[in-house]
Amino acid sequence: MKSEDLSYLTPTSIIDSDHKSIQDYTKEVIGGSTEPIAVAKKLYLAVRDNIRYDPYAPFYLPEHYRASFVLNRGRGFCVPKASLLCALGRACGIPSRVGFATVRNHLATKQFIQFLGTDLFVYHGFVEFYLNGKWVKATPAFNSELCKRHKVPPLEFNGLEDSLFQAYNLEKQKFMEYLEFKGIYADIPVDLIMKAFEEVYGEDRVKTWIRIFEKKGVLSLADFESEDVLNE
Repeated sequence: MKSEDLSYLTPTSIIDSDHKSIQDYTKEVIGGSTEPIAVAKKLYLAVRDNIRYDPYAPFYLPEHYRASFVLNRGRGFCVPKASLLCALGRACGIPSRVGFATVRNHLATKQFIQFLGTDLFVYHGFVEFYLNGKWVKATPAFNSELCKRHKVPPLEFNGLEDSLFQAYNLEKQKFMEYLEFKGIYADIPVDLIMKAFEEVYGEDRVKTWIRIFEKKGVLSLADFESEDVLNE
């Protein structure tokens, strides 16, 4: 990272690392830790396990990705969770940014793949921390309880190596495939995410999801944790 580039430490309206709730939660999570790798590991585990994975969460407005909103709601899909982890990192003085990729055969359910109409997941989100002079990837999407239910080991992060996704589940079945990296950003590119959703999932399908959110005022379109896992 260039020393003059402060964008990965600076709060934004979405990655609001200066919000009081983010600052308070950061202190609660790290306790007395000050060493950057130890801090990053604590932040990762907090977001991975304390924020439930919810792929049916709202997705179409910038505020849906705002770190303080995600923290208050306590659940979200990969991009909101990455936004929160990025904000927590910045709140601790660790340069942090978000990355995106298209993946196949994500940790999903039969119902969710039918909901999307495909097994492709576009703009899957992760975080990069700048630790020990290099960028290290961390993916806090799936809480450990959910991983166990789907027979996938929870993804760990040691602060030294990239932590993306397991290629196989506990039964040695193919689990995750990264197809295309979409880029690294200092903020959440909501417009690009929405455009990609419409292109891959279909504009009509995406508009239907939005109408349901706005008409019913729901916080989730379905209960992901009660759905059928793919390998049962």
